Amino acid sequence: MDRNFARALPLVLKHEGGWADHPDDPGGATMKGVTLATFRRYVKADGTKADLKAISDEQIATVFYRHYWAAVNAQALPSGVDYAVFDFAVNSGPARAAKYLQSIVGANVDGRVGPQTIAAVSRMEPSDVINRLCDARMDFLRKLEHWPTFGKGWTRRVSDVRKDAVNMIGRSADVERVPVPVPRPTVPAEVEQKVKEKTGFWQKVTGFFGAGGVGGGLLWGVDWQAIAVIAGAAILVLLIFVLLQKQIVSAVRHIKGAVEGQGT
Repeated sequence: MDRNFARALPLVLKHEGGWADHPDDPGGATMKGVTLATFRRYVKADGTKADLKAISDEQIATVFYRHYWAAVNAQALPSGVDYAVFDFAVNSGPARAAKYLQSIVGANVDGRVGPQTIAAVSRMEPSDVINRLCDARMDFLRKLEHWPTFGKGWTRRVSDVRKDAVNMIGRSADVERVPVPVPRPTVPAEVEQKVKEKTGFWQKVTGFFGAGGVGGGLLWGVDWQAIAVIAGAAILVLLIFVLLQKQIVSAVRHIKGAVEGQGT
């Protein structure tokens, strides 16, 4: 596993407990933080509650890594911040955790932690990010209708996350930092339309030549600038040839006239 995941996972699981199927819990049946829906998505499509109860440590690690850690790009976040965002994602969903982080650091709030969010995080002190994220998280939890039932446990959890996350600052795991993937650039619609229009024009031109027997297939893919230069040179040669032809004809006529004059 990359960076702090192996260190952060036990801290998260400490608050998840074991088996739970509380009627007031919107997540439903849960085993060590893994809901039945998530279990069916990553482990066994037709899994039952009995299968969920028997989930292995390896399966738990796989679910938490893929569904939460990687979903918030935690491997690219500073030590401490990665754990705080990771735990928030497990408790309240990856998209919400990402949006709260983006709001705090002043990045575009789209729920996807990418290069811009990473850069914005890097411009702030990790401890400031952690404390502000935990404060915002508590504000969110207090507004939930289930706060009276789970409020004490949530408060204790966020308090522990704040403390442990701050203690992780500057103590990166001995794993090489994973680079942040850069999204593939997209072509604006108006640019793409212009390219299509130009492409259509050249297809008509080559089609015209093909119909004339020249063979559009030979022209397609050729450097049109080179063709323009060659065509210009050909026209120039043709003009020179025409001029020379006129001069030759004129000279011949002159000689013929002179010869005929001498004969008279």
